[in-house]
Amino acid sequence: MTRSGIRIADLFDEEVFEAKLRRLAYGFQKRFGDLLKYNVEDELSKYKELREKLAPYVIDQIPLLNDAKAKKSQILVEGANAIMLDIDYGTYPFVTSSNTGLGGVLTGLSLGWRSIKEVVGVTKAYTTRVGSGPFPTEQLNEVGEKLQGVGREVGVTTGRKRRCGWLDLVIIKYSHDVNDYTSLNLTKLDVLDDFEELKVATGYSYQGQKLESFPANPELLAKVDVTYETLPGWKKPTTGAKTFYDLPLNARKYVEFIEKTVGVHIKWIGVGPNREHMIVR
Repeated sequence: MTRSGIRIADLFDEEVFEAKLRRLAYGFQKRFGDLLKYNVEDELSKYKELREKLAPYVIDQIPLLNDAKAKKSQILVEGANAIMLDIDYGTYPFVTSSNTGLGGVLTGLSLGWRSIKEVVGVTKAYTTRVGSGPFPTEQLNEVGEKLQGVGREVGVTTGRKRRCGWLDLVIIKYSHDVNDYTSLNLTKLDVLDDFEELKVATGYSYQGQKLESFPANPELLAKVDVTYETLPGWKKPTTGAKTFYDLPLNARKYVEFIEKTVGVHIKWIGVGPNREHMIVR
């Protein structure tokens, strides 16, 4: 590792930034020649414009957060990607380039562990994935198409249809093991309103042997046999529900089954696309 990357702090020291960029450009051009047609002067000019645009949004987060803690302010941190995309704990190499779980909060923001008061895991009432990678509960059939259509499962950034499947409690339990959730937020329960029955993954096996832990090897994960629990659907709308007990009986049993299997209380239940469609227990 050369540790030669340019960091955001370098951008705001013109002399340092220019020297580092020129040194990097020279090294790459020497190695790759015509394969890298790169105009350093044009790039420096572009970054000069970017420097002015970015300046108002760049801060030193350590004193900012310490000041907020001193004032007893509440700090809410929202992750952007699921644990299966984590560079260390996800389905490598089908992952992003950073830690997406609690570890990323601690190291990325320099928040000490004593500052963490609550860790909320967010999961849909079924499972989705964008792009490549193993997906044990994926449904390449009418079930998957129905989940995709009713749930409007299209990637926000890519515009690609998300792959859809039954809820995988093996993954949720693994995510809890990694992040130690204090509660869960179960979203999009309403997408399941029109199913006669629902399947939920509760375990994996390979070549007849039950797997006791989540596979680190994506090739193995792609070959597992899934153990399902079949639960009755409710065939009634949930979107109008304001409290947990407004939900149909089988919807409540579905939520309780997830809680019991994962071992974490579901504090919030989403039954529609709007803010007022979130049930708080």
